[in-house]
Amino acid sequence: MNYPNLQANDPELYQWLDAEQKRQKDGLEMIPSENYVSPAVLEAMGSILTNKYAEGYPGKRYYGGCVNVDEVENLCKRRALELFGAEGYRVNVQPLSGSPANLAVYFALLNFGDTVMSLPLPLGGHLTHGLPVNLSGKAYKFVFYALDPKTELLDYDAIASLAREHKPKLILSGYTAYSHIIDFKKMHDIAKEAGAISMADTSHITGLIAGGQHPSPFPFTDVVTTTTHKTLRGPRAAMIFSKEEYGDAIDKAVFPGMQGGPHEHAIAGIAAALKEAATPAFKEYAAQIVKNSQALATSLQAEGLRLVAGGSENHLLLLDLTPFRPGLGVFLEKALDAAHITANKNTVPNESSSPFYPSGVRLGTPALTTRGMKEAEMTHIGTLIAKIVKEFSATELPEEKSARPQAVKDFVETLAGNSVVKEVRAEVAGITARFPVPGIA
Repeated sequence: MNYPNLQANDPELYQWLDAEQKRQKDGLEMIPSENYVSPAVLEAMGSILTNKYAEGYPGKRYYGGCVNVDEVENLCKRRALELFGAEGYRVNVQPLSGSPANLAVYFALLNFGDTVMSLPLPLGGHLTHGLPVNLSGKAYKFVFYALDPKTELLDYDAIASLAREHKPKLILSGYTAYSHIIDFKKMHDIAKEAGAISMADTSHITGLIAGGQHPSPFPFTDVVTTTTHKTLRGPRAAMIFSKEEYGDAIDKAVFPGMQGGPHEHAIAGIAAALKEAATPAFKEYAAQIVKNSQALATSLQAEGLRLVAGGSENHLLLLDLTPFRPGLGVFLEKALDAAHITANKNTVPNESSSPFYPSGVRLGTPALTTRGMKEAEMTHIGTLIAKIVKEFSATELPEEKSARPQAVKDFVETLAGNSVVKEVRAEVAGITARFPVPGIA
């Protein structure tokens, strides 16, 4: 992708866009929540719709000149409802991202202090699922359910028992670091038995749902929130689906409750992505994401590495480094980054280290699948990751917390000259050269 005007008129900014473009081309993007959008989505995001202010909703705007953006937004909403077969639902496509979408639902349907049930962040939830430092955790009373300590999977009987005990007003499912299938129908039934609203945050797996690779939360779940990037391969934005009885309250919570003018260029990008997601090619893509995730898991396990819950049934997996030593995740993230493999440190179940220095690394296959990589590449990449793990598995996290930032900084400085990092980086270059990134020249 070229930026001729920036290159000519703002070389200071241009250099960083150019550097980021090179990073995306030359590296393996394995953060599960990232992906590459199509040229059509890029065009929509860079369109003249960025010029238009459009507070309100189609047909009920607070500004004039909205005749065309009304049509774009209505088109986006129709495509969203059709793609997911969400008959009897209303969809709001204005949330600026996933976090405000979740907060808007709480604001719409709960009173401050109401009880909500969710999976906590350290076990795979999201910060808006009740993290104490997040507004969600400050404004509402969250009761957390846990994973089965043996299987590291959701324990629906235990969740139901907890719901009967606490009688929450809302029960939330959908996660950021859970590698297996979620039974949304069972979660909905648990909520109804407890007299609660059922809510699913499908941000990570929405593309898999659209592609028929994960059971859908429709048509029973009361409220479904999702980002539109990740597996759906759209722009960084969000949508809220709700049964009609909750629609008015949620619309009012989004605007004027949580935000002002929507980003109509982003809504156009969502519309473009939804059209792509309705094609047979996208179904093949979603299926390949799962195949790739499972091939990567098999490769890592063949190298003797441990995966949380034993593998993957979706787009991500969680590498547990505890068998080597607690707190290794931050070091492995830095080492992989030096080898041009982008992943993110992550807590694991029964984490014994700090969330800032966790013992796991989260890996995903959506972006690599977008580039056209398949099982053979995943097997190869698994061996490369294992080389890095084994090279740095003896790295120790200092007991003294104040010494940890410097320890990580010192570690990073040693990576440039490491022979294994150089070897893996060269192999990564050979892989990425064969698989171009959509929208990037």
